[in-house]
Amino acid sequence: MSEVKIALREIPTATVDAVEYTHLDYYSDVKPVWCPGCGDYPVLAALTSALAELALPPEDVALVSGIGCSSRIPAYTKVYGFHGVHGRALPIATGLKLARPELTVLVAGGDGDGFSIGGNHFLHACRRNVDMTYIIMDNQVYGMTKGQASPTTDPHWTGSQLTPEGSGLNPFRLLGLAVSAEANYIARTFSGDPVHLAETLIEAINHPGFSVVQILSPCVTFRPEQRNWKDMVRPMRHEATSDRLTAGFRINDEDGFDMGLIYKSSRQVYQCEHNNKMDVSSLGEEFTV
Repeated sequence: MSEVKIALREIPTATVDAVEYTHLDYYSDVKPVWCPGCGDYPVLAALTSALAELALPPEDVALVSGIGCSSRIPAYTKVYGFHGVHGRALPIATGLKLARPELTVLVAGGDGDGFSIGGNHFLHACRRNVDMTYIIMDNQVYGMTKGQASPTTDPHWTGSQLTPEGSGLNPFRLLGLAVSAEANYIARTFSGDPVHLAETLIEAINHPGFSVVQILSPCVTFRPEQRNWKDMVRPMRHEATSDRLTAGFRINDEDGFDMGLIYKSSRQVYQCEHNNKMDVSSLGEEFTV
């Protein structure tokens, strides 16, 4: 596979307790197996750069994913990773954050994993408002299973043999769902702009509560027309709002190519009080036959 090179701005090295971090400190030795030109390459690059700028020790970060091309990301990083089952990344991450509140918990997934079988979990993750960040790589197609229409696919797309005349179904407006279910931070960015992408991830991770970042991440293998997204994206036309009604109207009034922060709230973050020093050594005895 040809090497994909991403041009990123130089991010200053961060120092915490005399330990220096660069984006290379967050890469594992596992080589990505995405198709050449996949939008997920710059997402991985921007994420590792964001973690370096935030000066987060790799052992203090957990990255949870479900199933799909985008959900391979935990294997390509040196942070704690959990590759879950289809659509279940958010409840797994919620349990992890509540049990280990000192961790920075990130969730990575795609439009198929997150909004088909995982759709109901998304709504409740927004509603609960646990402090974690959901990184959604939206390519409007099931890429790993060879190009079927996904929940965010345009109803007139005829590129799949399963829906040769289009699905006829209106796509989920996932950020509209996020506003309705009261996520605390909602933004959209583009994998072809890794500087804006990294800056958005930094702000989302820093913001308390449940943060949702939709990333338009082209699948040039099954949706080659998405190469044109670089000419279609534009800066957000409005300043971010903390009013849900205003945010909802704005989302329903645009075409999905406005990039930037849409909504930011200070709603109280859900936390679970518990004794985190419980002795778990005896739990296995309950399962002894």
